Amino acid sequence: MPAAFFESLLNFFNSAKAVLSDMNFISIAFRIFLAAIIGGIIGNERGKHGRAAGLRTHILVCLGAAMTTMLGFYCSGVLGFNSDPLRMGSQVVSGIGFLGAGTIMVRNRLRVTGLTTAAGLWTTACIGLSIGIGFYLGAILAFLVVVITMSILARLEGISAGGDNGNYYIEFASIEKAKAFYLDKNGMIYDINIVPAKSGVANHVGLEISLKRSEYRSLLVSELQSDEDIMIALPLRQ
Repeated sequence: MPAAFFESLLNFFNSAKAVLSDMNFISIAFRIFLAAIIGGIIGNERGKHGRAAGLRTHILVCLGAAMTTMLGFYCSGVLGFNSDPLRMGSQVVSGIGFLGAGTIMVRNRLRVTGLTTAAGLWTTACIGLSIGIGFYLGAILAFLVVVITMSILARLEGISAGGDNGNYYIEFASIEKAKAFYLDKNGMIYDINIVPAKSGVANHVGLEISLKRSEYRSLLVSELQSDEDIMIALPLRQ
C-alpha cells in the first residue's frame, strides 16, 4: 500500500509539472497568482516599515515581470514570431531601476534611506521573471531568501550594531501631539519622517526620527518612557 501511494503521488506531481510547464490556462493562472502572492508578501513587509513601495507596488512589479516573460513566450511559441522570447523580459531587469530609484531618498544630506526597498523591488522583478518562465523552484527559493533577509537578518543586523542605531519610531494619538513633540525635541533631531501608524488605529500618527548625536539616545529614551502622549516608541531598523 505505501509503495502504491507514493507511486500515485509521484505520478500526480509529474502530471502537474507537465501541465504547469506548458502555456495553458491552468499554467498561466498559476503563474499570475503565484506572482501576486509572492510580490504581496514581500511588499507587505516593506509596507509595515512605512515605505513608499509597499504591498500594491510589489504585487504589480512581480506580476508585470511575470506577464512580460509570458508575453515573450506567447509571441514566439503561439503566434510564431521569429524573435527571442526572453528579449522583452531582459528589459525588466534594467528598466525596473527607475522605480527603485524613486524609493531612495537622501535626507538632509546625511542619511540615505530606501536602499533595501529598491533592492527588494529589483529582486521581486527577477522573481516575477522566473515565475513567468516557469522556473518555480528558483522563484520560491529566492522568495524565501528575500523574506529571511528582510525580516530575520534585519533583526540580527540591529543586534550586531548594538541594538540601537539612533533611529526611532514614535506613535502619537494625534497630529497635534506629534507636532508638539517635534517642536520640543527639535534640537535633538536632524531628520524626521511622517509614516503610517504601525498600530493601525485611526487618527494615530507615526514619526520616524533620527538623532543628531549618539549622546542624545539615553536622554531621549528616558523622556519617551515618561511622556504620556506617546503611544508606541521603538528603535527603528532600516
